[in-house]
Amino acid sequence: MLDDFDRLLPQARAGSPEAFTAIYRDLARPVAAYLRAQGVRDVEDATSEVFLSVFTGIARFEGTESQLRSWVFTIAHRRAVDTWRRASRRVAEAPYEPEDDVRTAPSAEAGALEALGGERVHEVLATLTDEQREVLVLRVVADLTVDEVAHVTGRRPGAVKALQRRGLAALRDTLARERVTL
Repeated sequence: MLDDFDRLLPQARAGSPEAFTAIYRDLARPVAAYLRAQGVRDVEDATSEVFLSVFTGIARFEGTESQLRSWVFTIAHRRAVDTWRRASRRVAEAPYEPEDDVRTAPSAEAGALEALGGERVHEVLATLTDEQREVLVLRVVADLTVDEVAHVTGRRPGAVKALQRRGLAALRDTLARERVTL
């Protein structure tokens, strides 16, 4: 949560880099986590697109901090849908060229632990329906209220609650079968 939202919003609307930075730091990780959970391949690029839209549209935004979070995740949801649409039209990907790869890698141990944790989370989330997964990620990772999730997904709050309840029950059953307790 932002420390002084009532001061930051007018500054961000006026173009203050410090205010933009504060908003970005508060929301970038949850947005990236949401996009990752939605199966977006290039999470960093999609997150950048979300915040480009946020920063170009913030001058027109009016509302509370909660409404700002809801608006940002609505944009993230639309970017995820756009990414799925683009991916469904894409036929072939470019081959990997090792000599062009300028990335650096973390230690093997860190990479392995991160991959195992993320892989396991995706395996467990894959046991849910798309709708249940979307609602749970918005509620837990994005920390949105039921009403905000309803707004982002275009569902009624009662439907969001039902999806959340069924999703949590499905997760509980999956983990119980594996003898993991919550």
